[in-house]
Amino acid sequence: MNLPHTLSDEATSQGGKEEVFHVVFCVDDRYFRCMGATIASLIENNRQRRFAFHVLATKVNEDNRRRFASLGEQPGISTHLHLLDASLFERFEQYTKSSYYSSAIFARLVIPDILKSVTDRVLYLDADILCVDSIDALAQMDLGQDIAAVVPDAEATTRRRVEALKLKHPRYFNSGMLYINIPNWIAAGITQQTIDAILKEGEHYRFPDQDALNVVLDGRTRFVDIRWNYLYGLVGDLENNRPALAIAEGAASFIHFAGSVKPWGVWSGHDAVRLFQRYHALSAWSDQPLDLEPQNYKELRMHSRFQWARGRYLDSLRWYWRYLLVRRARR
Repeated sequence: MNLPHTLSDEATSQGGKEEVFHVVFCVDDRYFRCMGATIASLIENNRQRRFAFHVLATKVNEDNRRRFASLGEQPGISTHLHLLDASLFERFEQYTKSSYYSSAIFARLVIPDILKSVTDRVLYLDADILCVDSIDALAQMDLGQDIAAVVPDAEATTRRRVEALKLKHPRYFNSGMLYINIPNWIAAGITQQTIDAILKEGEHYRFPDQDALNVVLDGRTRFVDIRWNYLYGLVGDLENNRPALAIAEGAASFIHFAGSVKPWGVWSGHDAVRLFQRYHALSAWSDQPLDLEPQNYKELRMHSRFQWARGRYLDSLRWYWRYLLVRRARR
């Protein structure tokens, strides 16, 4: 695949590259705040480890550039901003212009090409993940001939997607965490095959990039323990008035808040907010406020339901009225 020219802002890395654990994110300006908490959680729970943090994006404002670069002032930390040509993603516009997806979801496809001269292995993480334990076991994992280490998606999602995609192997992974063996990925031509799959069958995919990756990597990944991508949805808890974070001790190293309610939504009242606040306070974005109220009409409607579940019926009706007003204004 021929990639457009990329620009890279780099802080100096300490030590040889073999001593550094590389982590990459694909975000736009809206998600630097939450990515900051992800990074802070990795550093806080792995104090003895050296990290190189990479961000792939098509554009980044000066404030986020400055904050991200400031992380490199910490001992053992380096930061690398890779600016991609936006035209790279024009072919995917049909999947982003009418949905909540942004082109950032497709940027992960070019990670191996961008970082192949930097490292042989890299950990990709979504920005709604928090690290709550040591990553030593993952960092020491020998990927061997595997193209990537992945974690199975929820059982119900797996059943539906295996059938819909007609996968030969009855396993389906969540692409929010990918531990990529870069040489093997490139040798197998995974990037181009995934792009071809999206362009050919993307209109039939529920999750464009994730479904395509599962089709292309069918039978060619190593499935690892769910602790490395522990999927946790807040909606089910809140609809049943269960605001506590219910994860057994030691069950998760990475908690992935993959649902439509995120832990930076203070309005939810879920205990996950306090966990996020802990790491947000340690991040370079700590002075940026979290979401005190719902940010869109979908969140307004959900918050109304959550208030009803808590027996706060008058508040529920007030939030539902606000939802109706916002939705009407969108028409």
